[in-house]
Amino acid sequence: MEKKEIKSRNDVQLLVETFYGKIREDETLGPIFNGIISDWEAHLKLLTDFWETQLFLQRKYNGNPVTAHQEVDDKTHGTITSEHFGIWLNHWFATLDELFDGERAWIAKNRAQKMSTMLFMQMYQHRTRTS
Repeated sequence: MEKKEIKSRNDVQLLVETFYGKIREDETLGPIFNGIISDWEAHLKLLTDFWETQLFLQRKYNGNPVTAHQEVDDKTHGTITSEHFGIWLNHWFATLDELFDGERAWIAKNRAQKMSTMLFMQMYQHRTRTS
């Protein structure tokens, strides 16, 4: 498949659906995601909204990713590690490299890298406050 730039919601949806297809199959991340997410269709729409907001600066996403990740960490009894985020990022980068090029692909990588660090730190701090 020829790579293209991320120009529309349909492109973001392709990115999100392809990426989470890989996550669901991953031997480390799959059991976590598949064990927590019961409605994948709704979750993929939410994440498409999130990434569309991030990449096109349009307010489509109305959630709180920090709280969502803290809740996941609570459900997994504080077992999420930086390695989990590293695996996630490797799949994210690989999916972007497979499908897209251009400025928005770079932005998607950059934002994901920054967010992964911030989200892990927020989860860690949440653990120390709730234990």
